[in-house]
Amino acid sequence: MNFEEMEVKILKALAHPIRLKIVKKLSEGTLCVCELNADVEFSQSNLSQHLRVLKDAGIVISERDGSKILYSIKNEKVLEVIKLIEDMILSDIEKMTKKIRR
Repeated sequence: MNFEEMEVKILKALAHPIRLKIVKKLSEGTLCVCELNADVEFSQSNLSQHLRVLKDAGIVISERDGSKILYSIKNEKVLEVIKLIEDMILSDIEKMTKKIRR
């Protein structure tokens, strides 16, 4: 897989609303599937599929703790990417609001 394909894989993984919600929740710290499931309110199998996509994209990592599997953000820079996107959206909203007020 070349560099561009890796970029696309990460961006595709983040482009799904459920996966974006999972990443934002994991930004608060390491969580097990049961804790994530309480927050995203999806079936455990559905949640596991989304976690697999995030893991395959290199966004999250997992580790076993007894009978639980814990998930965490692999590289905090992904949170910076999300923040930049949020800032871009807020900037656009601000510009549109200023145009409307004129």
